[in-house]
Amino acid sequence: MGILDKHKIIEKNATLLLVLSLLVVSIGGLVQIVPLFYLENTIEDVEGMRPYTPLELTGRDIYVREGCYLCHSQMIRPLRDEVERYGHYSLAAESQYDFPFQWGSKRTGPDLARVGGRYSDTWHVDHLRNPRDVVPASIMPSYRWLEKKIIDGKYVADSLKANAAFGRAPYSDEMIEMAVADFRAQVDPNADTDGLQSRYGAAADWGGKDVNVRNFDGQPELTEADALIAYLQMLGTLVDFSTFIPDASR
Repeated sequence: MGILDKHKIIEKNATLLLVLSLLVVSIGGLVQIVPLFYLENTIEDVEGMRPYTPLELTGRDIYVREGCYLCHSQMIRPLRDEVERYGHYSLAAESQYDFPFQWGSKRTGPDLARVGGRYSDTWHVDHLRNPRDVVPASIMPSYRWLEKKIIDGKYVADSLKANAAFGRAPYSDEMIEMAVADFRAQVDPNADTDGLQSRYGAAADWGGKDVNVRNFDGQPELTEADALIAYLQMLGTLVDFSTFIPDASR
């Protein structure tokens, strides 16, 4: 009996084909998963990475709610054309507090992994109001209602608490207790932000930079646009790639 004849037996027997398919898939999965159990840490710790501030976390929730990941990825591959266009390739550590991660699988719009600080807050406001005002060829829909939706951060402490409870981010009891105050302080340049900076900024034990503190959308009210722009303006800015040295042993 030749190989083709043996293959016909498998094709004609649905149960046998199913069992063999599951066996092949299981072996492939084990080959990928088992080595991870022998690593002390699957994500290389990188200086500067910190959990999102209450305002940034709210902005990220809005980003996910509006489906921004459907058109914008947040993962720069280590390929020459991508690095030249978007910046340093993405690190696993940059997504360690993302649940779910925002890598995406499509780029109708540009990758946003390094969008933080690339444009002014005013540019982002104009872009959300009418994308074609700043990018004439854009097919992105308008999100002008975000600057009209006032938010008070009433439940932001619950969001931090849930993330901490499930091990998604190292939010301390102090961070959770001061969540609402930090939420409001980040958009008020005249507020006492020492506490915010001591918990999330360079003064904390993250080895990174100070938190962006300003009125992001230029309006007196705290809006969803403030939160979303605060989130966008910190993407890709936490790690200092001028001093970053990859772990060669990994």
